[in-house]
Amino acid sequence: MPASLTITASSVDAGLLALPWSTPLGEWTNDIVVSLPKGISRHLVRFANLSGSVVAVKETTAEMARREYEMLGSLSRLDVPCVSRVAAIDGRRDAAGNPLPAALVTSHLKFSLPYRALFTQVLRPDTATRLVDALAALLVRLHNVGFFWGDVSLSNTLFRRDAGAFAAYLVDAETGELHEGGLTRGQREHDLDIARTNIAGEIMDLEAGGRLEGGVDALAIADGILTAYWSLWSALKDQESFSANESWHITERVHRLNELGFDIGEMAIQTTDDGTTLSIQPKVVDAGHHQRRLIRLTGLDVEENQARRLLNDMDEFKARVSRLGSDEEMVAHEWLTRIFEPVVKAIPWDLRAKLEPAEVFHQVLEHRWYKSQALGRSVPLAEALGSYVEEVLRHRRDEATVMGPPTETTAVPVIESDDDVPEPGTETQALDWRDLV
Repeated sequence: MPASLTITASSVDAGLLALPWSTPLGEWTNDIVVSLPKGISRHLVRFANLSGSVVAVKETTAEMARREYEMLGSLSRLDVPCVSRVAAIDGRRDAAGNPLPAALVTSHLKFSLPYRALFTQVLRPDTATRLVDALAALLVRLHNVGFFWGDVSLSNTLFRRDAGAFAAYLVDAETGELHEGGLTRGQREHDLDIARTNIAGEIMDLEAGGRLEGGVDALAIADGILTAYWSLWSALKDQESFSANESWHITERVHRLNELGFDIGEMAIQTTDDGTTLSIQPKVVDAGHHQRRLIRLTGLDVEENQARRLLNDMDEFKARVSRLGSDEEMVAHEWLTRIFEPVVKAIPWDLRAKLEPAEVFHQVLEHRWYKSQALGRSVPLAEALGSYVEEVLRHRRDEATVMGPPTETTAVPVIESDDDVPEPGTETQALDWRDLV
């Protein structure tokens, strides 16, 4: 490591020291650089191998590298969806002693893609709407913790598939500011105005390049972030008044917020002097209501919509298998070991980089439903799995960063019907998924 090099990191990976910091980022060789889709950036960004994982390296000024490194740490502590910081590198010099730009190193978010990589030919209206909705939800979460982004755009965001929708992650925080007292309405509206302008420009750029489906209105798509944002913000923040004998509205509001994925820390309730009217205003503390429930029951850490879908399947499993009773932990264990894990483990190794496990499970359930509708009968899960692997998954491009080694398919049991659910503790013969079709 050059004597002048300064590394700021919570923990330094030895491989970080071996990267060629004395070489301009644009000249890093193919044995170091990883070819992955990346968004449009005002800075030079390269992906690199680091101890078996992948990191993003961005050249910038020393001040901006340190500032963004600290900001990403703060956002992570606030549990905001964003890329994870690795290090800020300063004091770089080339072989001749000339100064080189500082660098910010972040972890590559596995199974995430920039918006331009989420469609192969042209951007369709429904895909554009889902991307904008995801960005609006991210912006609400950022504003809720007092973060002013200052450069909201699709390009500064990474997206992961989330059970038919998308989950958005902040990837560029260099213009951001954290305000402990929260944001004013003017600050939030300014961020929204930036978002609308940037999104319109990005969609128009796709249109100019022939990558936008004909008839799609770029401005209408950009305006969608305003509608989505204010709808969600209103659901989280608005005060609600109702008659004192209609107190069920309190439970209804809690359930509605839970469905949106948020948990409530406390509820401010005010009554009129004569006791005829109640006003409530919830204090939302965290997003990820379904994620936390699924982690508690199964240990699975997935996106919010995926968690909701998996929990729904778990509830259906509980209803079908009456012997499990009402013990939620027992139901979760049985569902995990008899349904979820067999499906995931039955995916051939060479296809496991296509999608993350929770998204695969969701898509198998979707595929099963459509196939049952087409055939006019209930399709067993094993049959749907085999069909999905060959007809859908095999033809998808990889979305993970690092593929697992090609080995033989793991032999696992798959549940076809309620009668196939073994009693706890009993042994089930292992089967290859091809034998189950």
